[in-house]
Amino acid sequence: MKVLVTGADGFIGSHLVEALVKRGHKVRAFVLYNSFNSWGWLDDVDPAIRESIDIFAGDIRDPHGVDNAVSGQDVVLNLAALIAIPYSYHSPDTYIDTNVKGTLNVLQAARRHSVTRIIQTSTSEVYGTAQYIPIDEKHPLHPQSPYAATKVGADQLALSFHASFGLPVGILRPFNTYGPRQSARAVIPTIISQLATNREVKLGSLSPTRDFTFVEDTTAGFIAAAESDAIIGETINIGSGFEISVGDTAKTIAKLMKIDLKLTNDKQRERPENSEVERLHASIDKAGKLLKWQPSLVGLDGFKVGLQRTIEWFSNPTNLSRYKADRYNL
Repeated sequence: MKVLVTGADGFIGSHLVEALVKRGHKVRAFVLYNSFNSWGWLDDVDPAIRESIDIFAGDIRDPHGVDNAVSGQDVVLNLAALIAIPYSYHSPDTYIDTNVKGTLNVLQAARRHSVTRIIQTSTSEVYGTAQYIPIDEKHPLHPQSPYAATKVGADQLALSFHASFGLPVGILRPFNTYGPRQSARAVIPTIISQLATNREVKLGSLSPTRDFTFVEDTTAGFIAAAESDAIIGETINIGSGFEISVGDTAKTIAKLMKIDLKLTNDKQRERPENSEVERLHASIDKAGKLLKWQPSLVGLDGFKVGLQRTIEWFSNPTNLSRYKADRYNL
């Protein structure tokens, strides 16, 4: 298939582009235009893969550029978004423009060019703190941050285009993806990079639990959705089905790195009290039934395997040098 991936220069997007190319699809990678001509993490992929990618530099907020990018594509995987929760407290307008209006641009272009499938990327943050466990797709939506609210808006907008215009849209809702290349605004890279540099870990709240999913499992979920009509009109969780607290995650990483853990509370890293999502734990039954997808890394043992692979990537001095472990990444 001819597949457009927006947000292709990011963490999950770059891994997804690699996996799609290896699977034989023709990929157009939508990257954010910048004066450095940087393709983000795609600059780091295998040259043979990079040379086979059709790079489109633009801005998801520009409807004309998005229309040109969608033209001629069979499937659109929309991963372009602002995702840092703390920054959404700081600059919520940019989240409306990117996450909501950007999604609208993709949907309008997909209508004009009659694509066969559009996968809208959601987030487990739309559920807020779990009201019951595990969280299935019928769980109430309760966004507790401006970021989460914009993702609810984008999801509902996409589903409304399916209901109103018959647009072949589906929602894929990943829980907390982790792995090589992840931004330091996420907790696992924060812990690893701090341990690898100054041996002291500064974190906010330690009690919230998360359902961490290795990036290769998340990308496999996207590919399963891209290749299946079963996603159309549906919302489907992608997770590991295993939850662990932030504090226990830090302890697990420290043990794997064989470093004594020195934890310090950093108030600036804490969310406002009513904005913190205290518990996330995915039900992935629907993904198994409709997409025939299951995570390869499950439970604590699987989590340790994924963490070890992530630690090995960060242990490369070239990779680690890209992270400012001594600063809080908003």
